[in-house]
Amino acid sequence: MTASGSTADPAARAERGRGARKRVARSGHAGWVPSVDRADPVAVLERQGRDRLTELLPIRYGRMAASPFAFLRGAAAVMAADLASRPHTGLTVQLCGDAHLLNFGLYASPERSLLFDLKDFDETFQGPFEWDVQRLAASVVVAARENGHPEPRAEGAALAAVGAYRTAMRRLARRGELEVWYECIDAESLAPLVRSARRRRQSASSLTRARRRTSLQALGKLTEVVDGRRRLVQDPPLLEPAGVSDTASLRKIFSDYRSTLSEERRLLLDRYRFVDAARKVVGVGSVGMRCFVVLLAGRDTDDPLFLQIKEARRSVLEEHLPQGPYIHPGHRVVAGQRLMQAAGDIFLGWMSGPQGRAFYWRQLRDMKGSADIAGMSPSDLHAYARLCGTALARAHARSGDRVAIAAYLGGADTFDRAVTEFALAYADQTVHDHATLGAAIAAGVVRAAPDV
Repeated sequence: MTASGSTADPAARAERGRGARKRVARSGHAGWVPSVDRADPVAVLERQGRDRLTELLPIRYGRMAASPFAFLRGAAAVMAADLASRPHTGLTVQLCGDAHLLNFGLYASPERSLLFDLKDFDETFQGPFEWDVQRLAASVVVAARENGHPEPRAEGAALAAVGAYRTAMRRLARRGELEVWYECIDAESLAPLVRSARRRRQSASSLTRARRRTSLQALGKLTEVVDGRRRLVQDPPLLEPAGVSDTASLRKIFSDYRSTLSEERRLLLDRYRFVDAARKVVGVGSVGMRCFVVLLAGRDTDDPLFLQIKEARRSVLEEHLPQGPYIHPGHRVVAGQRLMQAAGDIFLGWMSGPQGRAFYWRQLRDMKGSADIAGMSPSDLHAYARLCGTALARAHARSGDRVAIAAYLGGADTFDRAVTEFALAYADQTVHDHATLGAAIAAGVVRAAPDV
């Protein structure tokens, strides 16, 4: 894992952080001007799709073409290359790699408490802390503009996200190691952030829905009984039967996945039996990658467990950064998630599948919930952006040298304003790249299917 420098004297660590300002001044994060040799964004996406399921790629392009924010969600590889073209601090953390607004949300801890945290780690990798902050800030601006918020409010929301990150990191820099490790954002603590009575009711309703999103609730939605046997429903192309070959492969690799769990969790998993499997289309940027849902039954058929098996590839950050400690992409995803999240999925594991493809396993539904970004008012988005910035700092503090990062950031808002200026300019770039994809679709360069 990333060395945090925690064994060094705090004063020396702080001096290292201030010294990073010589590599990149805090004000140096401002603005965005694409290089003359910047790769065509559609070409980057096409290169990503070469080893994906080609019949699903039109769904990916269709989803990304829906809006600039949808494009940003699917274009982590494009932004990674753009960020890599700029000088960086060298202050390394375990990055999420795709820290946009919708990759934060609610999930259940093993103790069944609802937590707010990062929730997508397909691109996690070790790199400079500011890359996650810049992607988060850019997503705030793009979302605010799509919601029709005035430009000063969009700027203010991005500034709030970065400011919350800096404030939280400085607070965590003064905490002990165990305090930082046990830090979490409990869903119940979110209520004070909601100002209006209407939004408080909506927030309470969202928490209730998240608590209901369990395997038992999914049983009625994702399965049906046919000829006396329970099976996963068919909703092609989004949810299709796995087929004889894929089902046999899933059964075969199940034991390899099992071996990556701790002993007590292996015992728990052994209490379930395999019932059915289906191929599932998920997300925006992930469309085309191999993904399956497995239905398991415990005590009886009314005691279900749904696991998702998702293909893991090289992170979009890997070609721009030194080699990390994990050779297996599934291991990278699982280790990154375990490090960054305050509490982890008890069934999180990894293995290799047919043709040497890497996969990781996790629960499909475990009280998971996401915010309705499109429905947020300027004040609500401002509060949510602050929350995401705080959560990101907590995740980074577990792996990076929080004392050095806090010293680099400092007490003034210089970094906040610089990254916000970058976010405003990069949001313009995202609109341009989204239009480039639209033109490629219209010209027949790539084929897009209606969003389903």
